[in-house]
Amino acid sequence: MSALFLRQVLHRAVTEAAADYNGSTLQEAVVSYYSHHVFFCLNQREPGADRPSCANCNAQAMQEHAKKRVKQLGLAGAGKVRINKAGCLDRCEEGPVLVVYPEGVWYTYFDKTDIDEIIDSHLVRGEPVSRLMI
Repeated sequence: MSALFLRQVLHRAVTEAAADYNGSTLQEAVVSYYSHHVFFCLNQREPGADRPSCANCNAQAMQEHAKKRVKQLGLAGAGKVRINKAGCLDRCEEGPVLVVYPEGVWYTYFDKTDIDEIIDSHLVRGEPVSRLMI
């Protein structure tokens, strides 16, 4: 058997097995595990580096604030919102940055007020915050 044939058979088997996953396809099931998945860049560069780093812009404290606030609002957990740490997201000059999936909306922020606005507007009401989008 050729490698192409084996890949096709495997793809068909996985697709058929996933079709009954709670009445959705595997892709829909994976995407919907969290309604929103938020990644905060926490990359730290050495002093004097050629590019800025989000860690030098209070990103760790903002990620912790977001995680705490999402929990306080009862938005955390499966089927809801997940706040995660990330390494370099490669938008350093626009930072600090975070990205919200599944929409793929990128934000910069300055303080807790901005984080709260992203949570209240985007994560709760489904309305991205255009003034903070990059």
